[in-house]
Amino acid sequence: MSEARIHQDSKYFKKLQEYLREFVYGGIDGAITTFAVVAGGFGADLDSGIIIILGFANLLADGFSMSVGAYLSAKSDKENYKKHESIEYWEVENLAETERQEIVDIYKAKGFAGELLEQVVDQITSNKDLWVAEMMKDELSLMEETKSPFKIGLATFFSFVTIGFIPLLIYLWTFFYPSAIDVFFWTSFLTGLAFVVIGALKSLVNQTPVIKSIAETVALGLLAAVVAYYVGDILQNFFIKQ
Repeated sequence: MSEARIHQDSKYFKKLQEYLREFVYGGIDGAITTFAVVAGGFGADLDSGIIIILGFANLLADGFSMSVGAYLSAKSDKENYKKHESIEYWEVENLAETERQEIVDIYKAKGFAGELLEQVVDQITSNKDLWVAEMMKDELSLMEETKSPFKIGLATFFSFVTIGFIPLLIYLWTFFYPSAIDVFFWTSFLTGLAFVVIGALKSLVNQTPVIKSIAETVALGLLAAVVAYYVGDILQNFFIKQ
């Protein structure tokens, strides 16, 4: 493999890692909500065709809603950062002594003193961009989001739809190719596998133990399915079997 190809593959892998968080949480939400719809439909003894319709309606509508929310949240964070950054630039240019004293106070609190403190402050305040960056980070506790809001929304939607489709897979297959298999059992099995995989990826994002992350993800999915199943069963008995 050529060095250029290796470099290109490395850049592509880094891009995937950059948006792994959005992929993981979009996938978890997609799998849980779609599986809950399927479990509720099964509990209500609905026809497979109706479950498929409800599942796809939920998959696309909720996926779009979640991706738009992720996009707007990321865009809002960027706009908020830029707004405060503009204020800091103005203050550095017009209230230089006050802003310099704030840098002194920040680095005193970090343990700097004497000549070293003066050197550090002089170095920071000699560069306006560095000065503002320090104020943003240490005074306002704001870090600039480097990821694209559009790509954040896109990664969320792609993950939600891709992972969320798994609970519908067996229902869709048996709808077009009827067979005697236990549809809900195999749907639960495949969705459980999806929870295991996405839970393992979540451990990479959050730097937590793999087993703990998988257990949490599977437990949340199971809880949502159980609640949806019994709600479907109760409502079916109340509204349909009157």
